[in-house]
Amino acid sequence: MKIGCVKEIKNNEFRVGLTPDNVKAYVASGHHVYMEKGAGVGSGFTDNEYVDAGASLIDNAADVWNLVDMMIKVKEPLPEEYPLFHEGLILYTYLHLAADKEQAEALLAGKVKAVAYETLQEKDRSLPCLAPMSQIAGRLSIQEGAKYLEKKFGGEGILLAGVPGTPKANVVILGGGTVGMNACKIAVGMGANVTILDVNLKRLEELDNMFGAHIQTLVSNDSNVERVVKEADLVIGSVLIPGGSTPKLFKKKYLPEMKDGAVFVDVAIDQGGCGESSHVTTHDDPVYIEEGVVHYCVGNMPGAVPRTSTIALTNATLRYGLQIAEAGLEEACKKSDVIVSGVNCYDGQITNKNVAAALDMECTDLFQLI
Repeated sequence: MKIGCVKEIKNNEFRVGLTPDNVKAYVASGHHVYMEKGAGVGSGFTDNEYVDAGASLIDNAADVWNLVDMMIKVKEPLPEEYPLFHEGLILYTYLHLAADKEQAEALLAGKVKAVAYETLQEKDRSLPCLAPMSQIAGRLSIQEGAKYLEKKFGGEGILLAGVPGTPKANVVILGGGTVGMNACKIAVGMGANVTILDVNLKRLEELDNMFGAHIQTLVSNDSNVERVVKEADLVIGSVLIPGGSTPKLFKKKYLPEMKDGAVFVDVAIDQGGCGESSHVTTHDDPVYIEEGVVHYCVGNMPGAVPRTSTIALTNATLRYGLQIAEAGLEEACKKSDVIVSGVNCYDGQITNKNVAAALDMECTDLFQLI
């Protein structure tokens, strides 16, 4: 199979879909890999490293798109890339279609076989291609939140850990999944007062056993969320429905009741966000203030640490990419329900139920199409 990888064009996105080690793995399996020149520079990988690994370098992205059977990216294609779609192309990347109907319609019109990292689910219901970026985003959310609590950014001017004789910051984490747990780990490590909320009592028990007296666990409901955010200095939104739109747990009505200069980091913004007051921002202009609350809603948070993010992501995505390349998408789906779970679009149809529901579109069973 002809495998391609191009330079990401999203704002301040320095990750890359393949490392030189990944290229070696595809080449060793008998595939041809075509890299756009300079695609890996932002993550610290040179063109020479890709050539040494067996890749062919192509001068521009359009030629790569036109040449390959499967395109491996990091982020969703942007509108300027839609004209490069061609029928039968396998696109293997993060898609986040629930919050992006325009992209979904472009994929359907181009009859692209779209496989989304974020919906690919193992039999134990884990999300192996989402997990590493969720780990990074969770840890980064506390780092960024602590920075924007600084006065010069509009924050309260409070140190997360405090010092002897001063109050520690109150950190509230909405959602106890991978993002929330990793945010909790960093917040606890920095010495903050941490409250974490989730609807799953079993998950709260796991978190309580993990962090003990260092955290307060609460069942997530409107009353508890409203009560704790009033006293919060930093709120982390870390709610996820695989492939679906994120519920709006952080209400606009909470904002006037919160501390002036409190910070809200909406890690769920790729899926539409879990805050009613959230809208996507970029690394160039990451925050805005509404009702005195600083909002950080960057849509590609792990792009800020591309070297770590690229290696972590491709460690997870390579295995499934090799399965698709080896058998073709159709045969790979027949062999693995895990691969099936990743397919969001096929032959002009939506094939993922959560995506279809979020977009108010019809869902077609994949096996009716293949």
